[in-house]
Amino acid sequence: METTARTLAKALSWQTSGLIVMTLIGYIFTGSISAGGGIAAVSATTGFAAYFLHERVWAGVGWGRRLGEAGARMLPGAGR
Repeated sequence: METTARTLAKALSWQTSGLIVMTLIGYIFTGSISAGGGIAAVSATTGFAAYFLHERVWAGVGWGRRLGEAGARMLPGAGR
């Protein structure tokens, strides 16, 4: 399971790159850096929150994970 600090760092790095890309896209469509930046800021803020919550939910889902041998021995019924 990931720590909250790791999830936060991943979300921040992802949103920083997204902010740059969205500013450029906004500029291309509007011809204005400030309008493009505004669009990017709103997108980054909402995207950050959605990504962070999405990662925290998935951190608690065990489906699709493989346990190492040490973890398998701790499970009830393991080794049967």
